[in-house]
Amino acid sequence: MSGEKAPLPPQPEREVGAKAVRPSDAATIIIWRKQRHDFEVLMGERHRAHRFLPHRYVFPGGRVDPTDSRIRAGSEMEPAVAAQLSRTTRKGRARSIAIAAIRETFEETGLIIGADDPLPHRPPPEGWEVFFGEGCAPALNRLEYIARAITPVFRPIRFDARFFMVEAGGVVGDLQGSGELENLEWIPIKDTLAFELAMVTRNVLAYAESLIVEPRRQSASRKIPYFKHFRGGHLKIMQ
Repeated sequence: MSGEKAPLPPQPEREVGAKAVRPSDAATIIIWRKQRHDFEVLMGERHRAHRFLPHRYVFPGGRVDPTDSRIRAGSEMEPAVAAQLSRTTRKGRARSIAIAAIRETFEETGLIIGADDPLPHRPPPEGWEVFFGEGCAPALNRLEYIARAITPVFRPIRFDARFFMVEAGGVVGDLQGSGELENLEWIPIKDTLAFELAMVTRNVLAYAESLIVEPRRQSASRKIPYFKHFRGGHLKIMQ
């Protein structure tokens, strides 16, 4: 019947008898802006051929690379944010996760979350030539850490994902997708009900919206929600 939506490709499940996969660290950034009376977020659609969240809309992000630990920054994380991340990972790894969030966002959207390069006379890190070519290094102090989620054990690909949030005024560059995310666009939060989002994405987005509407005081002791998969839904555990 014409006009009907194609069925969503199923998410793969771990083979019976196979060992559970250890989750890889990953990082995601929710970039938001206010347009007239609406709050909008930047999202893109993962290709149907992807093994992880195929044909679902997601925020820019991806896994942490080994080289992320060696990237110089234009500014470091706010002490409170670093303390929040370090509750569930070691300090050095927390910084790598923040670097990965900015790198993946740039790779997938062309947008830079940066500050002046503190060592402009030095060559740019490998793979960061375009980013550093703008005279910028990652601005970690612009990241607000807001949530964590781990892919359920029955998936063959798993991530321990940290979600950050940045207001669009802290981002520069022209939006230009890399092709990894299709249909990259600004979507009013109220309209996301009509988009194909994973349940955890909806839960994190709802929490992000609450922070946008009513910002919370930043502190090292601030609790961060961990969305734990449980019986087909999610428990929100404050860590």
